[in-house]
Amino acid sequence: MQNKKVSFHYLDVKFFFKNRETVKQFILELFKREGKKVDTVNYIFCTDEYLIDLNMEYLNHDTYTDIITFFYSENDQPVLSDIYISIERVKENAVQFQTSIKNELLRVLFHGALHLCGYKDKKAEEEKLMREKEEYYLKLFNAKH
Repeated sequence: MQNKKVSFHYLDVKFFFKNRETVKQFILELFKREGKKVDTVNYIFCTDEYLIDLNMEYLNHDTYTDIITFFYSENDQPVLSDIYISIERVKENAVQFQTSIKNELLRVLFHGALHLCGYKDKKAEEEKLMREKEEYYLKLFNAKH
């Protein structure tokens, strides 16, 4: 059964992404475990250049980033969002953090979902909790798949 609530789109990049449907189903499980209902979450894979343009236009940040999450839902409505991910940044981060591209991509996918569940990462204690949640869901995903 194909998941219609979580979608993957490829703007200006092409890359092989194994087990997409399994990952989408797990992302829905993450939302369920965090007590969130989902309308639609679009993950949009793009280049660094595309993402830095979004970062400057919408957030006034002139820096590269691996992910930007746009949250459109009102209050307690089901999650409606677009999440942009730079594949170039994910690959660089995998090298920097000495992990596989697959693992880093999963971490970033879960990071975006966790933002939509209300987790933040601007302050040190928020970032610590975010990292703990990312690790929890990475381990859970890897144990199941």
